[in-house]
Amino acid sequence: MPVSVFDLFSIGIGPSSSHTVGPMRAAGRFVATLEREGLLARTTRVRSELFGSLGATGHGHGSYNAVLWGLEGEEPETVDTSSGPLRAAEVRRTGLLRLNGTHTVVFDPENDLTLYRRRSLPFHPNGMTFTAYSDGKVLAERTYYSIGGGFILDDDDSGHPQLLPDPTPVPYPFRTGTELLDYCRQDSMSISQVMLANECVRRSEADVRTGLLRIWSVMVECVKRGCSTPGVLPGGLKVRRRSAEIYQRLTQNTGRKEIDPLAAMDWVTLWALAVNEENASGGRVVTAPTNGAAGIIPSVLHYAVRFVPGTDDDAIVNFLLVAGALGAIYQQTASISGAEVGCQGEVGTACSMAAGALAEILGGTPEQVENAAEIGMEHNLGLTCDPVGGLVQIPCIERNAVGSVQAISAARLALYGDGTHTVSLDKVIKTMMQTGADMKIKYKETARGGLAVNIVEC
Repeated sequence: MPVSVFDLFSIGIGPSSSHTVGPMRAAGRFVATLEREGLLARTTRVRSELFGSLGATGHGHGSYNAVLWGLEGEEPETVDTSSGPLRAAEVRRTGLLRLNGTHTVVFDPENDLTLYRRRSLPFHPNGMTFTAYSDGKVLAERTYYSIGGGFILDDDDSGHPQLLPDPTPVPYPFRTGTELLDYCRQDSMSISQVMLANECVRRSEADVRTGLLRIWSVMVECVKRGCSTPGVLPGGLKVRRRSAEIYQRLTQNTGRKEIDPLAAMDWVTLWALAVNEENASGGRVVTAPTNGAAGIIPSVLHYAVRFVPGTDDDAIVNFLLVAGALGAIYQQTASISGAEVGCQGEVGTACSMAAGALAEILGGTPEQVENAAEIGMEHNLGLTCDPVGGLVQIPCIERNAVGSVQAISAARLALYGDGTHTVSLDKVIKTMMQTGADMKIKYKETARGGLAVNIVEC
């Protein structure tokens, strides 16, 4: 089965899907393997090693704490975002770690969890190795790769591990934009209908609907928290949270008689900033499709709900289905990892997904939806990932705001055409991957290039 919409939109924590959610899931998977193989009770020590981009920016992305939480059996969807950091500090202070929440082992904060700033594993920049010991002897060792969006690959010793597809047969097994459009034309269906048919293989239509509206509710709550939380973001940059102040100003302006034709764009900017400020502070967010780009889809969907008449629950479900279908193409044929292809794979992909989704609920044909998604990515080609200080703050937060406005522009532009265009979505995705391969490593989530080296930390 193609990647599910519920794989692309997962509830987790900030600040990074690849550097926080991914390592947490990998650590949890390793401990679960120890238990399944009967090795957990014999384990006296676990050593965790993070390589490449994980090692270079892991401290700023919360990777250290995430690994500890995963080893203790916590999950991104349910970990307490307020008490979690306190528990991680306690582990470092006491030198005791509860594997899977039940089996206590000693933990050396200096030697048992290492982030290598300039060492990488061959397959992917986000590599990590976990080793379990019993009185100094190796019991088990596993290597995992965090490939973006919280997706984890196990190293299968082939040198080219792959994301194994769900073997469940579906009526429309598309991998590319061309295949998706072919199915739409073949059965006279919209993209949301194609994606819904595939999702209904594993759960009922009512459950799909309920699950997607649950995802939307978490997005809404994230925006509300962002709009009501002033202060300064964690980390050495001392970045001021702006959403609460902007929200107050926009709310006050709503009651005035002056007409601002661009007021809607101010709200779009606010909603994106609110989500990504929550993400940067380690709050609860929806990976969409990554945490670094988590503000774009909620912001554009908020725009539809607020400013597009008729955007009801059905439209919200269809929006997320279309976005999921487009995200599935990127996940299966390209990359959504900033450490692999730069921010074009994160903000660019989210912009593309949001543009296509908005185009459909505005009445666009499948061809116009595909055109909108193509426009959304085409004008993000070459976008680097250069987080200042290794934090998901500058330029990440504002980049989501700009990407949200860009997605709306892409959707509206596509609707002025008939869906016929020169560059296909598949060709622009292929170009994105080629551009990512040509991009120097320092511009791919290492904090060693671009703004990251031209801005002095405070």
